[in-house]
Amino acid sequence: MEGLEQDYPVLAAPILAKRAQAYAATGNNNQANQTWKALIERHPNDPASAEALFALGRGDRNQWEQLLAKFPAHPRSIEVARAKLKENPNQPAILLLLARHGVSQPDILPILDRLVAEYSSQLKPEDWEAIAFAYWENQRYGSAGSAYARAPRTALTVYRAGRGLHLSEQATAARPFYNQVMQQFPDSDEASLSLIRLAAIAPNSQTAIQYLDQIIARYPDRAPEALLRKSEALDTLNSPEAASKARQQLLSQYGKSDMAGELRWKLAEQRFAAGDINGAWTIARELVSQNPQSEYAPEAAFWVGKWAQQLGQQQDAKTSFEYVLTHYPESYYAWRSASLLGLDVGDFTTVRDKQPEVVKPAQRPNLPTGSPTLQELYQLGQDRAAWAHWQVEFQSFREPSVTEQFTDGVMRLGVGDNLNGIFMISSLRNREQAEDRSAYQNLKQQISYWQALYPFPYIDQINNWANDRKLNPMLVTGLIRQESRFEPKIESSAGALGLMQVMPGTADWISEQIGVQSFQMTNPEDNIKFGTWYLDYTHREYNNNSLFAVASYNAGPGNIANWIDRFGFRDPDVFVEQIPFPETKGYVESVFGNYWNYLRLYNPEVSEMLDKYSPEHARIGG
Repeated sequence: MEGLEQDYPVLAAPILAKRAQAYAATGNNNQANQTWKALIERHPNDPASAEALFALGRGDRNQWEQLLAKFPAHPRSIEVARAKLKENPNQPAILLLLARHGVSQPDILPILDRLVAEYSSQLKPEDWEAIAFAYWENQRYGSAGSAYARAPRTALTVYRAGRGLHLSEQATAARPFYNQVMQQFPDSDEASLSLIRLAAIAPNSQTAIQYLDQIIARYPDRAPEALLRKSEALDTLNSPEAASKARQQLLSQYGKSDMAGELRWKLAEQRFAAGDINGAWTIARELVSQNPQSEYAPEAAFWVGKWAQQLGQQQDAKTSFEYVLTHYPESYYAWRSASLLGLDVGDFTTVRDKQPEVVKPAQRPNLPTGSPTLQELYQLGQDRAAWAHWQVEFQSFREPSVTEQFTDGVMRLGVGDNLNGIFMISSLRNREQAEDRSAYQNLKQQISYWQALYPFPYIDQINNWANDRKLNPMLVTGLIRQESRFEPKIESSAGALGLMQVMPGTADWISEQIGVQSFQMTNPEDNIKFGTWYLDYTHREYNNNSLFAVASYNAGPGNIANWIDRFGFRDPDVFVEQIPFPETKGYVESVFGNYWNYLRLYNPEVSEMLDKYSPEHARIGG
C-alpha cells in the first residue's frame, strides 16, 4: 500500500488507515502511530480520522475526547462511550451521546430509561427530542410519547406525544395532544391526522362523525379517508342511506384516491361473498381502472381474471393475468397469474421440487447518494468501513430523503443488520408527500432497489440443506425472509428462535427424529438444518402441497386439517382467501410472494420470461 494514496486519492484517508492497521498488526507500533498522526494531519475531517483518534487514544485519552467531540456518530465513538461508561456509569453526557447516535444499538432502551429516571431534571428540550426519537424508533411508543411532550413544540413532536400515548393504549391521555396540534398548528399535515386519530378514539360514532366532517370540510387531501370512515361509523348507527351517501360522495368526488380503491375492493368482496360473481367482477374492473396505485389493485386485477374464468370469459381472464404481470410484477398475485397462464414458475403442488438456477449480480450498483469515498468503499466491498463512513456522513437521519433512507438500508445490509436494513427499504412505500412518492417510484424502477429488498444472505447454507431435503431453495429463502428477515439471533414473543423461527419444543422433537444431540437454534447452520427438516415434514404431511405445508409451518397442522374440513379444497386461491387467521393468510401470501421475487430477480429464465409482459421490469444485469 506504500504510496497508493497518491494514485487513489478518493480513498487516500482509508488507505492510510489500512496501512496503520497493517503496521500495528505486524507489531510496528511506532510506524503505526506515525501513520495515524499523518492521517489526522492530512485528512482531519475524513471519517477515517476517527480510526486514528481511536487508536491513538489507547495511549492518550485526550484523543478519545477529540473523537467524541468531532465524530460522535462514528462506531468508534460508540465504542469509546461504552468504555467510558464501564469505567464510570454516571456520565449523562455520554448517555446522551448514545441516545443521539446509538439508536440502533441492542441495549439502547436501558440507556434511555436511565436518562429519564436519573437525569430528568438536567435534560434540555432538544435532549428530550433525541430521547423521544430513539424510543420511537425502537417501538417503545408510550415512553416516546412522554418524552415528545417535553421536546420543542412542533406539529410533529406534539402529534407524536399524542400518538405515542395512543399506541400504548392511553387514549384519554393522547386526546389533549391531538387537540393541541389542531389549535396550534392548524395548517400542518399533523392537524388532519390528529382529527383522524380523534375520530378513532371518540366515545361514540356520532362524535367520531363530527371530527370526520371537520376533515372533509377543511382538509381535502385527507377527505377520502374521512368519508370512508364516516360511512363505516354511519353503518354502526344503522343509517344505511347516510352511509351509502358518504360512499357515493367518496366515489364521485375522490374516485381516483386510494381510499376509493379500498372501498371498491370491500364492495367487490361483498358481492363475491353473496354469490354475485358478475357484480364483483364489474367492481374489481373499476378498481383496476380508477385506482391502479391502490394496494388492493394487484389483488383486484388477479380476481378480475379468476372471476372472468368463472363467467366463462377465458380470453378476458388471460388478458387480466397478463395485466397483473405487466403492472404488478413484484406482487404475490403476479406469481399466481404466471402460474395460471401456464408459465414454468411452479404452483402450490409443484413448487417444492423445482431447483431454479440462481444468478447473483456480478457487480454492485451505484448508491443513489453519498460521497465519492463512500461510493468507492461500497463498490470495493469494504462494508464495515463504508458503514462507519456513512454514520458520519448521514446527518439527516431523523428526516431522511428517499435516497438517503434507501442508502441507509443498503449500508445496514452490508454489515449484517438485515432486519433494520429491509425495514428501511420496505417502509419507503409509506411516504405520503408527493415529492417523496415520485422519488420512490423512480427508485422502484431500479433493480438495485429490488435486490436490496430481497437480499440473499446465508445462500450457501440454504442451498446445502434445501438440496439435502429436496426443497426449492428459493422457497426456503422466501420463508426465512418472512420469519426472521435473516436475523440469526432473533427471538419471537412466543420464544421461536433464529432464521427459521424454530420453537424450542419443536427443536427438541426434531433432534430426536434426526439423531442430533448438540444444537443451537441461534446458529444459522443448525437452525436451517432443523427448519428445513420441519418444512420437509410439513410437505410430507400434505402430499407435497406447498400451500398446506407453508400454512402449517405458521399455524400448525391441526388448524390446517380443520380448515380443509370446513372449506374443502376445490380452488387454492379461494382457500387462501378463506383462511380465518389473518396472520396465516398474510404469511402464506408473503412467503410465496417472497419466493416469486427471488425467482424473478435471480433466475435468468424467469426474468427473461417476465420481460415479455413487463418491459419496465429490471432484468438481471439491467
